[in-house]
Amino acid sequence: MSDRAALLRGIRAWLAFFVVSLVLSGATAFPLVHELHWTEDLLKALSVPDHLPVLMDWIERVSRGLDTADANYPFLLYGTDWLAFAHLVIAVAFYGPYRDPVRNIWVVEFGMIACAGIVPLALICGPIRGIPFWWTVVDMSFGIFGVIPLYVVRKKIKRLEAFGAGPGPVPAPAG
Repeated sequence: MSDRAALLRGIRAWLAFFVVSLVLSGATAFPLVHELHWTEDLLKALSVPDHLPVLMDWIERVSRGLDTADANYPFLLYGTDWLAFAHLVIAVAFYGPYRDPVRNIWVVEFGMIACAGIVPLALICGPIRGIPFWWTVVDMSFGIFGVIPLYVVRKKIKRLEAFGAGPGPVPAPAG
């Protein structure tokens, strides 16, 4: 396998990892109420309340809030449906760099900017919405960890570009 082909395979592998992560992150925003109940049951089974009572208090508070919203104001949860949909749509955009990385590097850079934007959003909106700081840090970690594969992909695309990747799309693997 040539260096160029190996580079392309690496780019596609990192992009696939990022897209799967984005889709999973989005898909989990649809069943929030049930998901939180499962999480509560799991944490209790693992004795988390004994070891991390602050975490358990927060999970129970969020669960009560979601239960109340679901029972009395289900339209509020429509916002998380849109959040989930946005994750799925953004994931689709990464087909461009998967298909033709050099030409579509801007999608990767857009993703990096979006990841960077998570940090100020969490720092500003977290306190406004009464989110505990430690949970704001968890939220910020999505941007911090999300930018890592994109940074790796961007570096690999720049190296691919140096090989002279031509103006047309790079063929996707068969099958």
